[in-house]
Amino acid sequence: MLKEERQQYIINQINIHNKVLSTDLSAQLNVSEDTVRRDLNELAELGKIVKVYGGALSKSFHYPFSGKDVYKKDGKKEIARKAVTLIEDGMVLLIGGGTTMIELARIFPDNLHCTIFTISPLVALELVEHPNMSVNLLAGQLGGNSHIVTGSQVISQLSEIKADLCFLGTNGLSLNDGITDSDWEVVQVKKAMIKSAGKTAILSIAEKLDSVQKMQICNLNAIDYLITDTEADDESLKRYAKKVAIL
Repeated sequence: MLKEERQQYIINQINIHNKVLSTDLSAQLNVSEDTVRRDLNELAELGKIVKVYGGALSKSFHYPFSGKDVYKKDGKKEIARKAVTLIEDGMVLLIGGGTTMIELARIFPDNLHCTIFTISPLVALELVEHPNMSVNLLAGQLGGNSHIVTGSQVISQLSEIKADLCFLGTNGLSLNDGITDSDWEVVQVKKAMIKSAGKTAILSIAEKLDSVQKMQICNLNAIDYLITDTEADDESLKRYAKKVAIL
């Protein structure tokens, strides 16, 4: 594979999954980690990615407040439009972080009365001016790369919450391995969020279907809704529809 092809593959993986690990890219591309590191450094110098310890992030994921260069922004807006139809007046909601969750927060109807608990300061800032929302930002260690709070303090607070519905993003989603991620701390918080909610909706662009990260959050049978940017009857979703409701 030529360097240009290799670097385009890296950019595609970062766009889809927000974060990639050098070790994973090395295995996927069948090249050394030194080669991957050189590629990442070059792409970072060109301003196409954000280099972090052990891998890289997409620019839109690292700087979500800028609103620039968000991958599949229109698709994420469509996911948000579908997700908001699940919300009923008076609900207690748990909301994760990421660019899709920010799009969801931006379209909450003004007449909706809800209590929100979120691990994302950016989601909280989008909702705080809402006239009929009670917005609660869970306290914990704020990750400079993920822009969400994690840690035992967050998990302890979540154990005291009984939410009606939880909205979560994901880095990996497959029939066999369920919902997966590459960050141990994030995995533990997402597990606690699912446990604290009566129902859970996973919000994901369709490109993440059939992808697997290193650590499992839950099986698909723990999820109530899968919301993507494609039509619910799309061929790619038919296998998933046997295990989870598709929006």
